[in-house]
Amino acid sequence: AGPSHPATAAAGKMAAAVARGVSVPELPRLLARDPYLAPFAPDFQRRYTLFHDQLKNIEENEGGLDEFSKSYKTFGVNQLVDGGLYCKEWAPGAEAVFLTGDFNGWNPFSHPYKKMDYGKWELIIPPGQDGFSPVPHGSKLKVVIRSKNGEILYRISPWAKYVARVGTNVNYDWIHWDPPLPYLRKHPQPKKPKSLRIYESHVGIASPEGKVASYKNFTYNILPKIKDLGYNCVQLMAIMEHAYYASFGYQITSFFAASSRYGTPDDLKELIDIAHSLGITVLLDVVHSHASNNSEDGLNKFDGTDSCFFHSGPRGTHNLWDSRLFDYSNWEVLRFLLSNLRWWIEEYGFDGFRFDGVTSMLYHHHGIGTGFSGDYHEYFGLHVDEDALVYLIMANHMIHLLHPESITVAEDVSGMPALCCPVAQGGGGFDYRLAMAIPDKWIQIIKELKDEDWNMGNIVHTLTNRRYEEKYIAYAESHDQALVGDKTLAFRLMDAEMYTNMSVLSPLTPIIDRGIQLHKMIRLITHALGGEGYLNFMGNEFGHPEWLDFPRKGNNESYHYARRQFHLADDHILRYRFLNAFDRDMNKLEERFGWLASPP
Repeated sequence: AGPSHPATAAAGKMAAAVARGVSVPELPRLLARDPYLAPFAPDFQRRYTLFHDQLKNIEENEGGLDEFSKSYKTFGVNQLVDGGLYCKEWAPGAEAVFLTGDFNGWNPFSHPYKKMDYGKWELIIPPGQDGFSPVPHGSKLKVVIRSKNGEILYRISPWAKYVARVGTNVNYDWIHWDPPLPYLRKHPQPKKPKSLRIYESHVGIASPEGKVASYKNFTYNILPKIKDLGYNCVQLMAIMEHAYYASFGYQITSFFAASSRYGTPDDLKELIDIAHSLGITVLLDVVHSHASNNSEDGLNKFDGTDSCFFHSGPRGTHNLWDSRLFDYSNWEVLRFLLSNLRWWIEEYGFDGFRFDGVTSMLYHHHGIGTGFSGDYHEYFGLHVDEDALVYLIMANHMIHLLHPESITVAEDVSGMPALCCPVAQGGGGFDYRLAMAIPDKWIQIIKELKDEDWNMGNIVHTLTNRRYEEKYIAYAESHDQALVGDKTLAFRLMDAEMYTNMSVLSPLTPIIDRGIQLHKMIRLITHALGGEGYLNFMGNEFGHPEWLDFPRKGNNESYHYARRQFHLADDHILRYRFLNAFDRDMNKLEERFGWLASPP
């Protein structure tokens, strides 16, 4: 029999969960705060029951959540105490699995894995005669899969810790990463900030030069700027390895590998460690909403089937993103994704995550062609993907249980109620959500209204219209508005005059004067009223000119727009420095008075 329709399968699961109902410990608190949620109490009940059952299941079958989420210690290729290697993969669709690489002269079949239960395969390679690892640090590896139809496929392990593009190769190579002297952390993790002031950053564009910038450049040239500007948190985009640079880091090919285009894993560890020494919290922009459809150097068709980590058929593909969608109900997918979060916290020292694409995860329609009006029926029912929702609840539960200082942020455009309420109340367990209506409001005002028609009551309503006791991160603009085809606020306000009139030696024209004042005021009122945290995308604080565009065929692989011209804010002759100074003063003032963390 083919797979049943997702809604039919979901309905069966829902009915079973309702029948077995586990009581949500603090649900009355949530319902007292928002009585309009009362008719949906059974939904909260059911979601919590599904979460509760899954947790119990993990405890009974995997020795607990702590053990389960450390699976990166056994899966992939790991060093044994005696110097040998333990290799393990999950490839349910494979007929046979082998390991090959520089270590065995690329003999595809000399090192077969042994088949275990549930589609798992394992291989133990004894140490060399000298007691050292049989696979040296820096050498290349591949998993060889013989598929059910006899095809021989060369694959990168989903658990690979380092992949790089070598020479003129189009595809990434899996490189065994086991340095003799790994980077050791020197500084403690900072305490969770009461007021979160986030500097959203991309390592590769963090320099004025037309090239891919490095982790080292960010550590030594950008972190001091961020500290000076009064931000206490850095959110790093495009860290998880992605073969296509122009995807802005949102088409992930290797989930456990830090992008090698900026440097080595140790360079990233140093970046985070030095940020901690400056009292800066570091968040990872984590992409668990979908995966690149690359199969040569991605997760797609790892075992030769179109399923494995993903749903097979149409449910496993995102129509707009042309990428693969995870099967969140699958035990091994859960192991993979939870371990992935744990890996970034424990191996690299990240202090939490901004979860990308949460709206796409929460609904079977992925938010495609759907406007959310705020009617509560849009957030409950069969169109909600409860497998994905339960995964997010489990992820938040695990992160906060094992690392109470960690922070999680949801990028959800739908406004799902209780997404940022504690799990015990029946909520999603996130700490914050992005206030995504605010940047849209500013664009609408600037595009459609004359200055004298700006309605302060309407602006204040938009800035303060949020769910009570759910924390929001406000922003006037993020990387979304800076991308090619869109315009930053500075460019919307000042446009072509930015090329001719930003020098103090040129006259202060009405357009530049108005643009600079509004740029400051929009940020100040957003910072003051818009949320419990504040976010700014790198460069926008000083009104960075032009849009962001990564090298691609359409622009002749140019880096001209894939860089941030920080020197503009340092130049005393240019007016950008006034915007930079205002941004710094605003953050330093918040640090003194703490308005972000204060109640409404």
